[in-house]
Amino acid sequence: MAQNADSEDDALQRQWLGLVRKLVGEDALDRLKTRTPDGRVIEPLYAKADQATPLLREPGRWRIVQPVDHPDPSIANELARADRGGGADGLTLVAAGSAAARGFGLALRDADDIARVLDGIAFDGLALRIEPGARGLALADLVIAFAESRGFPPETLDLDCGLDPIGRLTTTGAMDASWDETARSLGKQVKDLRQRGFQGAVLRADGRPYHEAGASDAQELAAVVATALAYLRATEAGGLDLGDASKALSFLLVADADQFATLAKFRALRRLWARVEEACGLAPAPIRLHGETAWRMTTRRDPWVNMLRAVAAIFGAGLGGADSLTVLPFTAALGLADPFARRIARNAQIVLMEEAHLWRVADPAAGSGAIEALTEGLCEAAWPMLQSVERDGGMVAALEKGTIQRDIVAVRATRERALATRQELLTGTSAYPDLAERPANVLMPAPTPAAMPAAKGAVSAEPLPSRRLAEPFEALRDWADAHRAETGEAPKICLVTLGPTAAHAKRAAFARQLFAIGGFVAVTAEDVGAFAASGAHIACLCASDEIHAAEAGSVARALKEAGAALVFIAGRPQALEDALRAAGVAAFLTDEVDCLAILREAAAVV
Repeated sequence: MAQNADSEDDALQRQWLGLVRKLVGEDALDRLKTRTPDGRVIEPLYAKADQATPLLREPGRWRIVQPVDHPDPSIANELARADRGGGADGLTLVAAGSAAARGFGLALRDADDIARVLDGIAFDGLALRIEPGARGLALADLVIAFAESRGFPPETLDLDCGLDPIGRLTTTGAMDASWDETARSLGKQVKDLRQRGFQGAVLRADGRPYHEAGASDAQELAAVVATALAYLRATEAGGLDLGDASKALSFLLVADADQFATLAKFRALRRLWARVEEACGLAPAPIRLHGETAWRMTTRRDPWVNMLRAVAAIFGAGLGGADSLTVLPFTAALGLADPFARRIARNAQIVLMEEAHLWRVADPAAGSGAIEALTEGLCEAAWPMLQSVERDGGMVAALEKGTIQRDIVAVRATRERALATRQELLTGTSAYPDLAERPANVLMPAPTPAAMPAAKGAVSAEPLPSRRLAEPFEALRDWADAHRAETGEAPKICLVTLGPTAAHAKRAAFARQLFAIGGFVAVTAEDVGAFAASGAHIACLCASDEIHAAEAGSVARALKEAGAALVFIAGRPQALEDALRAAGVAAFLTDEVDCLAILREAAAVV
């Protein structure tokens, strides 16, 4: 029977491939394949998986975890209580100065500050996470002491202390003590907490610094596992056996808008860590895996689209086996989220859990040919990267040498080229921009990032930058807004349309959208005189290839004589390219053009 089923699958696949070739040509498979920024090939179709490898995870709902990051303790408490009442069963105390605070955060100096923030919040069924920043274990001690004063001893707490000195090294570029000293201190701290009865996670292997710097999924996985390995060794050296040391760890992965890649990444981490545990002589056990939606995918322009990105990320992380999930509010890139944005972050998860029932099936992707292949492909890509880090001497040594940073830079450059040429799109920013968008409300605007002085410590490394994909496009829109504020009108591009509407409508629409990405408002003209009267300094010829061949050269020269600082052509009549450039055409606008370069060139002459 199994052979017959396999034969049927093979026959169906051959039939599908035949139909595809007939529809789109013999090179269909290559055209339908995609590549990740680190070079992994994603096939258009996968056969049914030979076997399903179940996840090592306790079944059930994931926890909805909301950040508590308002600088005012009373407002922070009010927002946290609303989150708890609105369905969140987890909170993250975000300390000021931590990377997660992004310029905001809580100044938790003593027990009184903790009491003000957590006043009236029930600990029953509550998962607490801490983003301690430079505070280290001191913040966890305050929380544990406060919980004890409320009648909750350490062994009853669902608390993730969030200690991550390696993650802090990646963001600040420095570690106060040598790694040997730091590791000994970590081991002692974990052992002391265990002796006090605390059974929660103490050390966190966090993927956010790498993801925000531009890492691929495989690079993020390798960095997280290598960090966890460093912490595992530290806690074992501190006197815990390997099994207890492994239980002191938690993991954090980033969920982004590619839902299938996210799903596979979360599944892959559990497989990779199970392999590490087996190599250590341990029986693989479930890990604590938290997810957070991607900072780098958020946009300031048309931020409403961030809701859609978040839903895709929730879907991937939830089905991929996240134990808990934080959804960044859709206005996170603009500043401190108001109650509405926080409610949307909660409710998106509640709807997917309670109405779409995503939590009810444990590892629903198991057995899917595509997801199993993507999962295994990530494991196969991440494992050699992990081995390379180990050969370098471990995570800290690799960061000191800069090998991790250099590898991430290469992948980021590939992604940036894809964004600039719009092979990878950001809806609302690099595609379908809304020049009349309505502003979204925030409680406090995001502070302007200040130049950070070089951090000093016993260990130093090149810090990883935190960058959102939309930033280059947003800089152009900010320039356009400043131009409007100074001159009273938006920067203009004049679309010079030649011939009947059918000959220019498609290319005119394309050019209009392209320049809108940079905040340019398009006006139209049918001849050079109308261009001169438009007040624009830039012209774009829009017509069919035949009309371009007959008229574009003479019209381009006339436009230059009429004062056009730049003349573009929508389309690319390749046989005439040299002649048209000689006539004054600066560039030809196609789907593959570097739109950032074009828009910056245009902005420079307005």
